[in-house]
Amino acid sequence: MDFNADKPIFLQIADSVCDRILSGELNGEDRIPSVREFGADIGVNPNTVMRTYEKLTADGIIYNKRGIGYFVASDAKELILDVQRREFLEKDVPAICKRLELLGLNASVFNK
Repeated sequence: MDFNADKPIFLQIADSVCDRILSGELNGEDRIPSVREFGADIGVNPNTVMRTYEKLTADGIIYNKRGIGYFVASDAKELILDVQRREFLEKDVPAICKRLELLGLNASVFNK
């Protein structure tokens, strides 16, 4: 994984896991790698992966079966879509509209 300095690594890893769920690479009830396995695979400290798993667990995206491992929640894809759609509408769309306005563009540029 390539990390950027603009966002904490554990959040970038969480985004990557969510992207894998949205793409269908991971499905509901699939087991995900252990904290140590995943850390070794992507070259980060297991504590960083643990923070990622804690966040994803708190968000309801994954869950832990004690002694067995972490699994993707059955409704994870829907949860991720709801959050990402809301963020897009609340953050990205207003920024795009403002940029269009600053550039003197309107919706007609999309009809070409």
